[in-house]
Amino acid sequence: MEWSVNNPHKYFKGRAWLLWLKFLCIYLNSEDIEPKPVMDMTLISNINPVNIELSSSENGNSNPSVKPRKKTMTSVYLKFFETAVDGKSRTCKFCGQSYSIATATGNLGIHLANRHPGYDKSGNVVTDSVSQPTSVIKKSQPQSRFNQVDFDHLNWLLLKWLVSASLPPSTAEEKWLANSFKFLNPSVQLWSGEKYRSVLNEVFRSMQKDVRASLEQVSSKLSITLDFWTSFEQIFYMSITCQWIDEKWCFQKVLLDIRHIPYPCGGAEIYQTLVKVLKMYNMENRVLSCTHDNSQSAMHACHIFKEHLDSNKLGPFCYIPCAARTLNLIIDDGLRITKAVISKIREFVLELNASAEISEDFVKTSKAYREGSWKFPIDASARWSGNYQMLDIVHKAGKSVDAVVRKYEDILDSRMLLTSAEKNVVGIMHQYLEPFYKTTNNICANKVPTIGLVLFFMDHISETISTCIESNHSPDWLKSAAEDMAKKARSYNNQVCNIFTYMTAILDPRIKGELIPESLNSEKFLDEARTHFMRNYTTSHFPSLSTGYGCGAPETEDGGSVSFAEEIARKKRRPSMNTATDELTQYLSEAPAPIPTDVLEWWKANSTRYPLLSMMARDFLAVQATSAVPEELFCGKGNEINKQRFCIPHDSTQAVLCIKSWMQVGIKLKFESTEIDYDRLMELAASAATDTNATGPDKKQK
Repeated sequence: MEWSVNNPHKYFKGRAWLLWLKFLCIYLNSEDIEPKPVMDMTLISNINPVNIELSSSENGNSNPSVKPRKKTMTSVYLKFFETAVDGKSRTCKFCGQSYSIATATGNLGIHLANRHPGYDKSGNVVTDSVSQPTSVIKKSQPQSRFNQVDFDHLNWLLLKWLVSASLPPSTAEEKWLANSFKFLNPSVQLWSGEKYRSVLNEVFRSMQKDVRASLEQVSSKLSITLDFWTSFEQIFYMSITCQWIDEKWCFQKVLLDIRHIPYPCGGAEIYQTLVKVLKMYNMENRVLSCTHDNSQSAMHACHIFKEHLDSNKLGPFCYIPCAARTLNLIIDDGLRITKAVISKIREFVLELNASAEISEDFVKTSKAYREGSWKFPIDASARWSGNYQMLDIVHKAGKSVDAVVRKYEDILDSRMLLTSAEKNVVGIMHQYLEPFYKTTNNICANKVPTIGLVLFFMDHISETISTCIESNHSPDWLKSAAEDMAKKARSYNNQVCNIFTYMTAILDPRIKGELIPESLNSEKFLDEARTHFMRNYTTSHFPSLSTGYGCGAPETEDGGSVSFAEEIARKKRRPSMNTATDELTQYLSEAPAPIPTDVLEWWKANSTRYPLLSMMARDFLAVQATSAVPEELFCGKGNEINKQRFCIPHDSTQAVLCIKSWMQVGIKLKFESTEIDYDRLMELAASAATDTNATGPDKKQK
């Protein structure tokens, strides 16, 4: 398929549409769908359900001059039903369920879908070799009987499909889509693209209010991440995502907004847009950190924002670069020498993925040579995971690769054969980059990749690069690449070497002071961490400190009231804060937890031991090491996300992508404060189809 600005949506439309086609066939083709409301109130004003007369009366008048003929039934469902000898019924070959010969084939399909999922994969499709023309005489229908399809429900299902597939509302105006529905039901009435757009915008506003209300309930500090991209219309966008840890020690994340950054798209424009979003959510003074995408414009915007907060004394704030993007750039420098070889291997792997015959032969050959077991398709993306797979397949199954290329020389170009020098380069790079591959896999697999854990891995990467540079066995071309990699690693370390990352690292019970990088391990940072802890987290534990004696008497641990004298004594003891400082000292004196430990579960279990320190941990452990999901940067999954972002036109980007993200984290889709219950809607539609399946044959027999 040719990918261009003119047809950016075609790739997604066809694939996503297939997911809905089966249900829509049932919904629109069912013969006796009765109107069943989803909500008590009208979802969209001025749009009413449309009554469609689909059923026929057995006593209706027909044209006496033409003898009606039976419809030729060529449905693929018939292959799964056996017709009785008397020709009056059909029986399911799987379960023996019997249906009248007059039962609509669509209802037979419903039976298969409900009772025997996966039936469509059990054999080849049965079709008639020649389609015979058929004359059909429609019987007149009495006005007292009609079937009704609520097209508002259908349009809401389509709207959810558009959002889930990241498609713009203009998709609904495509002729192929309208014709598909007309084929299923000639009376279908879809909303216009403009109507879908206005509904989406209203849904966006309603859901955004819910997001704002939920964030107002968060008691801890918040961290944000920034991500940027440019669409096919050359419009520059910024997404702002918020992270925090709730009172149950569960990590939470929600997209705040997607905004267009006006020209010239510099740091000042990013800063102004960021502040507008934070003020809208009333969280400007609650943000502890911002993780950016390493671009100069983003760094400049974060610097201006920090100056703004400092000048207004709105609390501590730090900004850090994205570790995943830095690691990706470091790896790109390492792959520079082998790009041509990797491209050659990728051509071979793509041919393997495309041909079942060649891939099966490769599997057999690799087993014969004892070169491992391979599953297809192999990741052949141009991202880091795919690039390493190219090196891996040649390193581990080089003989099999050569054998298959020679055997299928008419299909696989002989130039895919690697020379001995190229194989030598692959072997060296595979060994050198293996720690990088393991590192990225660990970061991607970790549920909460904390700053402490990521710095631990990045420190290991720096050591690996230094070892390569200092080794006498490393070839000159590899040392040259390693020196470029080292520059980027040092730049990252310099940016993250500050008191905020130190505090975040030591509050990871797996890291503490023992496993943090040497550049962060200093007594100065430890003293500053103690000062920050005392100033910001010990006094907040005593809410009456700044309010005199309070309105009510304090309580003891068993729920009783303390005396007036004891209250005074507590106030006099507070300045020393021995208990508070002992919490930090005791925590750091204990051995780190094992690396596989779930950090949040550890703090949940130990928060009673460290009631003050756990408050600080909730704030700082939410600071993000990466501005984007690591898997989306290192793996082929990121290609799909980039395509979707690139393709959506400007008038739909904010609403579609925000609604999609909010639905994925469990926020209910709403329209004018009314929840759209899609589960209930699907239940009603499925129930209608089931009723048709059960009652249809009986009605026909009467």
